[in-house]
Amino acid sequence: MTLFVGPGQKRLDGHKDLTAHQTLLETHCDEIAIALAHGATPMECCVNVGDKVKIGDLIGKRDDHFYVPLFASVSGTVKAIEKRPGTNMKPVDHVIIENDGLDTKAELSTLDYEKATKEEIIAFIKEKGIIGCGGAAFPTYFKYQTDKCTDLIINCVECEPYITSDYCGITLYGDDLKRGVRALFKASGATKCHLGIKEDKKDAIRILNDLFKNDEHIVVAPLKDRYPMGWERTLLYSVLGKRYERLPIEAGAIISNSTTAIMVGKALDTGLPIYERIVTVSGDGVKQPRNVKCRVGTPINELTSLCGGYTAEKLSLLAGGPMMGAALTKDSVSVTPATNAITALIYQEIDEIACLRCGKCVENCPSGLQPVNIANAFKAGDADRMIKLSAVDCVECGMCTYVCPSYIHVTENVRKAKRLIMARNKK
Repeated sequence: MTLFVGPGQKRLDGHKDLTAHQTLLETHCDEIAIALAHGATPMECCVNVGDKVKIGDLIGKRDDHFYVPLFASVSGTVKAIEKRPGTNMKPVDHVIIENDGLDTKAELSTLDYEKATKEEIIAFIKEKGIIGCGGAAFPTYFKYQTDKCTDLIINCVECEPYITSDYCGITLYGDDLKRGVRALFKASGATKCHLGIKEDKKDAIRILNDLFKNDEHIVVAPLKDRYPMGWERTLLYSVLGKRYERLPIEAGAIISNSTTAIMVGKALDTGLPIYERIVTVSGDGVKQPRNVKCRVGTPINELTSLCGGYTAEKLSLLAGGPMMGAALTKDSVSVTPATNAITALIYQEIDEIACLRCGKCVENCPSGLQPVNIANAFKAGDADRMIKLSAVDCVECGMCTYVCPSYIHVTENVRKAKRLIMARNKK
């Protein structure tokens, strides 16, 4: 990680007005398909075909250096366990549940965080399988297993264009957010909690100030509307004026997403894990962009259909936003606990031209990298140079591609360089 970092101060057209103030939609599926995977890591299946399940019953788990359980999102019968494409488009086992429509919930444990110890709160979060809900899906409990935290930062920024699911959650689930933030604050051992949010989100700022008006150590931190303000390094520097090499805890900070805090708050109150999500469905490729509340395991095409369908035959479909989202070649893949948005954009054929050596990708890289040189090293198959250029430090924010006047897919080539280095390191 170089000391000379880019500004991370590019203002993007957010297109958030497409969904921010629309009524929340809800969808019901007769059959859901829950991917037995945490990111790219397969999970062990904990049910059999024919089993009856309730909402909150354990159906799978990851148990290696991370523990991440996965739960049924509907009540019904396990109809099949079969391979289907996951959100990374690679085949993975899915638990197919025939929904009985009764929404019967399992007997689940709750927790009074005010009486609980730091260790009990962390253990509870681990048991409920709470993961980072901003897209990264990192196991939440793991961050809090430290005694070095002085500042907790709740990331309410939501800097990707189109996405408003966090904003929607803040406006609808204030009590859960307050409970979750207070519990995470206690679990962190920090002396201060900062609610980082873009300064133009006036309604949300008013809500946050009202929710925490009696909490002197929990404060709202308005931030500039710039991309990628929601990235951990940019956010931490903007709030605390500190930098770090590998992890935020090196600067005494823990960062959790606002929807993650909401999920913690819900679990404390009801015992329920992440079994449903608010997903933003937006972009010029969707007829009626909206936020949709759906169960984990809902096929994406159910969401887009609820939003009126597509506006064109040829689309760029993304799990996430247009800057950091993962490309989807099928809309039959299912919502996971980490899914916060589906972006559909009308496909545009853009021809690359030769690099102009303008340096814009370097000037705007928030990680202080040389994206075009990494991309060129990848094209040349020079792994040693990719490593020397710190390709693995790229956060795939998409800024280099966005600012490139030659329309070069710089981010994609840097992403491939990262994968090559990581694969080589595993050998």
